Amino acid sequence: MAKISITQVRSAIGRQEVQKKTLTALGINKMGRPVVHDDTPQIRGMVKKIEHLLSVEEMNE
Repeated sequence: MAKISITQVRSAIGRQEVQKKTLTALGINKMGRPVVHDDTPQIRGMVKKIEHLLSVEEMNE
């Protein structure tokens, strides 16, 4: 299965609570620290909600 690397590039300060909870659900707890997830529709949906805060890269395995 394909993987994606997600990195937070903008701060969550002053953002809506639902956006902060989405960051937590993705496992992102510090800016600049990438997390790797399977490329599923559920993960893509969460990324789409907060794409203005993230950088997403597709990984080849």
